[in-house]
Amino acid sequence: MTLTPDQLAARVARDIEPGSFVNLGIGQPTKVADHLTPELGVVLHTENGMLGMGPAAVGDEVDPDLTNAGKVPVTELPGAAYFHHADSFAMMRGGHLDVCVMGAFQVSANGDLANWDTGKPGAIPAVGGAMDLAIGAKRVYVMMTLFAKNGSPKLVPACTYPLTGVGCVSRVYTDHAVFEITPDGVRVLETFGTSAEELRARLEIPLLIDVR
Repeated sequence: MTLTPDQLAARVARDIEPGSFVNLGIGQPTKVADHLTPELGVVLHTENGMLGMGPAAVGDEVDPDLTNAGKVPVTELPGAAYFHHADSFAMMRGGHLDVCVMGAFQVSANGDLANWDTGKPGAIPAVGGAMDLAIGAKRVYVMMTLFAKNGSPKLVPACTYPLTGVGCVSRVYTDHAVFEITPDGVRVLETFGTSAEELRARLEIPLLIDVR
């Protein structure tokens, strides 16, 4: 079976090292927060000005003044701090984040990221802080479905959508497999409900197989 969004978020959370400073992008990546236990000491950063974000808020926990960058109500952990938006972007651009997790429309075989515009008529391009995170975070993890609704791959030889960052992606976590972008090529680390050979047949890029 392929992974559900919650299972994929849990899989991403497994690879975040204890004590890391991490930014979770808008949408599915925010689910990663629900799978990080306090004992890990992971500090979550939001680009709207917070360090120490906890899981999503539910029920009586909801405070309309306490949200992440996607305007989703969140909780705060002990020691949480708040600061100006400009200071938040200085953290992002200054190399102070160990990991960022973002969604994507496409990722190329050499780690280029496209996640802000598809050119679809009527769509409103919205890059937000993605470009700052792509160049500023020490590691960029992408969390996405491997195939678009029309069945076309989103892990591609070269991006056809406008780029967010060049050669910035470290790993790609999808519902079908986990991939690592390396100088030698795209390495398959783990598969879900499929085989590495099936992935070779469906993707238009060479794959290095290292399934564990």
